[in-house]
Amino acid sequence: MTAHANTPHTPNTHSSDNYATQVLSQLKQDILTGYFSPGEKLRMVRLKERYQVGVSPLREALSQLLVEQLVIVENQRGFTVHPISAEEMADIYHTRAQIEGLCVGQAIERGDDAWEASILAAAHRLKKSAELLDENSPENIQRWEALHQEFHTAIAAGCASPTLLHVRRSLYEKASRYRNLWLKRNMLNRTVFHANQQQHQDLIDALLARDSESAVQLIQEHLLGPYRALKDTQL
Repeated sequence: MTAHANTPHTPNTHSSDNYATQVLSQLKQDILTGYFSPGEKLRMVRLKERYQVGVSPLREALSQLLVEQLVIVENQRGFTVHPISAEEMADIYHTRAQIEGLCVGQAIERGDDAWEASILAAAHRLKKSAELLDENSPENIQRWEALHQEFHTAIAAGCASPTLLHVRRSLYEKASRYRNLWLKRNMLNRTVFHANQQQHQDLIDALLARDSESAVQLIQEHLLGPYRALKDTQL
């Protein structure tokens, strides 16, 4: 008979890694969605309370976000959310538009029937979610934005290039803080919302027609919309 009562506990490294990844994901999402404002000092006491973790996993997460340029360190006095600026916004959005255009052009060349079906399914889910924007709820806006991102990801996935998709994902995250400002200020405006939806339909039509030139132009114009709306405003 084997005794287990006094057997020392061996830490589960895999579980610890998953736990650290979860903390990183939650903190990153809070920065991207604006729960922590640009330029806000990230105080350990508040972070420990919010995420129910110790200092070590928080420092690990913050170090990773430092690499991703979502936080900065000021004179060794702690971490601060990376500030936003008109110059950074212009750089991110114009670079993102070029990368997205590459993804779309390549997806039209390589995409098959399953790719087309995935786009139509994602577009249907997004269209059905319009009621989420009937009330000024940050949670509903983020739920709609998640479906919106699923739609664009379904399109880009057809490029079948892990490298392009990795760069695309990074740029999407960097643009998220600016896009969330635009969402809060504009997406409850029905005129803006319906124009956004029409852009989606025009894009779908061009994709299914395998009209690469039109699709690339449409996606770039679509992605630059929030930048153009925000560039002359107070960020």
